[in-house]
Amino acid sequence: MNKYTQHSILSGLLVVALIGLTATLTGCGKARTSSQIVEDRNADTQNPIMPIHYAGTTTHLYLTDYLPQTSTDDEVTYITEPSYEVHNAGNGELDIEGDNTLSVLSVQVNGKEQYDIPILPRLGTIQGLVTIGCTDSTIQCTIRNAQCEMSEARIQWRAFWQDIYIGVDAIEFGEGDEQATIRLPKECREHTGRSFLRVYAVANGLLLNDILVPLQDGKPVTEVAQLTRHDDQAQVLYSLMIDRFHNGNKDNDWKMNSPEVLDIVDYQGGDIKGIQKKIEEGFFDDLGITTIWISPITQNPWDAWGMYPFPNGNKYDPTKTYTRYSGYHGYWPIYTTVIDKRFGTDEELRDMLATAHAHGINVVLDYVANHLHIESPVYKEHPTWHTDSILPDGRRNFELWDDARLTTWFDVHIPTLDLEREDVYMPMTDSALYWLANYDFDGFRHDACKHIPECYWRTLAHKMKIRFPNRHIWMIGETYGSPELINTYVKSGMLNAQFDFNVYFTAIHALCNDGKMSDIDRVVRESMATYGAHHTMGCISGNHDQVRFASLAGGGIHFWEDGKYEGWTREVGLLPNDTPAEERESLAREAYRRALRLEMLNLTIPGVPCIYQGDEYAEVGGNDPDNRHWMRFDGLSRQEQDFREQVKKLIDIRRGNMALMYGDYIPVSSDDDTIEFERTYMGETIHVKISRNEESSISINGNRAFSL
Repeated sequence: MNKYTQHSILSGLLVVALIGLTATLTGCGKARTSSQIVEDRNADTQNPIMPIHYAGTTTHLYLTDYLPQTSTDDEVTYITEPSYEVHNAGNGELDIEGDNTLSVLSVQVNGKEQYDIPILPRLGTIQGLVTIGCTDSTIQCTIRNAQCEMSEARIQWRAFWQDIYIGVDAIEFGEGDEQATIRLPKECREHTGRSFLRVYAVANGLLLNDILVPLQDGKPVTEVAQLTRHDDQAQVLYSLMIDRFHNGNKDNDWKMNSPEVLDIVDYQGGDIKGIQKKIEEGFFDDLGITTIWISPITQNPWDAWGMYPFPNGNKYDPTKTYTRYSGYHGYWPIYTTVIDKRFGTDEELRDMLATAHAHGINVVLDYVANHLHIESPVYKEHPTWHTDSILPDGRRNFELWDDARLTTWFDVHIPTLDLEREDVYMPMTDSALYWLANYDFDGFRHDACKHIPECYWRTLAHKMKIRFPNRHIWMIGETYGSPELINTYVKSGMLNAQFDFNVYFTAIHALCNDGKMSDIDRVVRESMATYGAHHTMGCISGNHDQVRFASLAGGGIHFWEDGKYEGWTREVGLLPNDTPAEERESLAREAYRRALRLEMLNLTIPGVPCIYQGDEYAEVGGNDPDNRHWMRFDGLSRQEQDFREQVKKLIDIRRGNMALMYGDYIPVSSDDDTIEFERTYMGETIHVKISRNEESSISINGNRAFSL
C-alpha cells in the first residue's frame, strides 16, 4: 500500500450515505439567496458539475458520479422542483422520476453545502442557442433556428453560475421574446478567478445545445489572452510515445539486442530528458500545443514477451519467421509507482514538468490500470488478483473486447486485474494517486477504460477529490464503442472526457470517399447531444494503435487491409507503391489535402483537438509498430514542411478565436461532399466549409482566414 488515506467502502463500491428527507420547492425558477451560497467553494479550479441525463423514465443514479467528494459520513438532502421526485435507493444510490422536463436537482450536504445539478430531459436535440453579446454583468443570447422561434411561454430556461441555480427571475426577454438577457448574480460579480455560466433551454419539445461562458473575476471572458492552460476547452493536445520521440540522455540508452526481437520493437532511446529539450527548444510553443500526453513511464520488463509470426516474411529481416517484443511502449507495468530507468530519473521527470509549466504547457500521464505484467512482484504476491482466463462456456478469455469486456485478457503475459474486488481496486487507485501526489502532473490519459469497472473510476475520482480538492486535474479515457457506452464513464465523478473515436472513424472514411460528408455532421451532433455541446472529448488525428491517416488518404494502404500485417511486410507510404511516376505529384497533392481536411475538422468542431506525433507533417505507415517510427524534426520533404505550416496556421486560428473554443456549433448545410457549420461566441462568427471536391475554407466574421 502507498501512503495515502484510505476511504470507507460498502459492498465493493465506493458509495455515500443518503440521510435526510427529500424536499420539494414551492415553485419553479426560485434562486438561492446569498446566505445559501457557500463562500469558500474554490470555483477558480473546479469545473461545474456535469448534468443529469434523465432517461425518460425512472433513472438510477450514483451520487458520487456528480459529487465525488461525498462520503458515508455525510448527511445528504435532496431538493427538487415539483416536476420530479427523488427516491433514496440506499448505499449512495438514488432514483429520480418525473415528467421529462428541464429541471434542477439540489443536493445539500451536511446542512450547509448546496449543489444545484441540471436535469436534462430525454428529447430530440437541436442546435441554435447562441450568445450574441455581453456586458460586465449580463449575457445576451438568442435562438437561431426556425424550429424554435416562439414566445417565452413555450421556452423552458435554466441558468447556472458554477453549481448554483440562478433562477429564471434573472432572465429578461426582449421584444418579440427572441432575445434573452441573463443577469449575473451578485456573488458571481464578487468572485475572484475563473468560473462559468451555463444556460440550458427547451423549445418546441426539443432540447437546445447548452451555452458555456467562462468568467474571469465575475466578468465574461471575451479575449483569448484571458485564457490559461487550465481552461480545458482551450487545449490543443499532443500525443507522444516517449521511446520514439527524442533522445535527450544517451546515458540511459539500453537495447535487448536479442535475436528474437527485431529492432523496430526494441528500445530506441527516447526519454523524458528528450521531451524537456524539445520544450526548451520551443517545439511545442511553435506548433501551438498547450497539453502534452506522454506514454506510460512505469517500469516495464527487461526481457522480451509476446510474439508476432511472419508466415510470409517481413520487410526488416527476411531470415526471421517471428519477433518478440520489448516493453518500449510502456503498457506492460512491472511496478506501477517506479519510473522506468530507460526513460529517466525522478529528477528528470520533475525538471521536465517544471519546464512544461514554465512554458504554459500541461502534461498528462498515460496510466495503465487494467493489467499488470506477470513478472510484477505485486502480482506474484497476489496471484489471484486476475480475472478468469477461461469463460464459463469454455472459451479462452482473450481479446473478447465486447463479449467479455470487463474480464478479457489482452495477452497471456498481462493478466487483466479483477478490479471489481475492493482488495484490488483500492491499491490500484492508490498507485494512480501516487503520480499526482508526488509529481506535478496535470491529469491522466487512462488506458482501456471500457475494460475497467465503474467502481474503480468512482473510487479514483473520490480519492482525488479528497486528496486534491482545489487542484485542476483533467482526465481523458480510451473507449472504443457506442456513444452510450463511452458516456458511461464521462461524469464529474469519473472522467472529464474520452477520445471520440466515432467522429474519427466517420471522418476518415468520409474524407476518403468511403462515406458521406453529411455523416460527419451527424456524428458531431450525436456527440454534442451525448456529451454536451461544450464537451472536451478528444478529436484525434490518429494514435499509436491506428494506421497513419496520410497513408489511408493517399491509398498507400486501404481500409480493408490488415494494417499491422501490411506494416510488417511492406513499405506503407503515402501512395500505392506501384503508382506511375507521372501521377505521383497530383495524387500526393490530393492525399495531403485530405489529411489536412481532417486537421481542419478537428481544430474547428467542439472538443479538444489531439495530434499524434508526426501527424503534424503527415507521417505515413501501417499499424503498430509501423506507426511508431522515430519522430522526425529535420529532413522533412517540401510537402511535409508545407503541411506542418498549414497545421500551425490552423492551430493559431483556433487558439486565436474564442468562438472556436467556447463558441456554439450551428450546422449550416451538409451533403455527400461538403459540410458547412458556424461557431459563434458573443457575436463573433466563424464559418467553416470542408469539401471533398471544392475549396475548403475558414472565414472569421466574413473575412477569409484559411483556404485549402
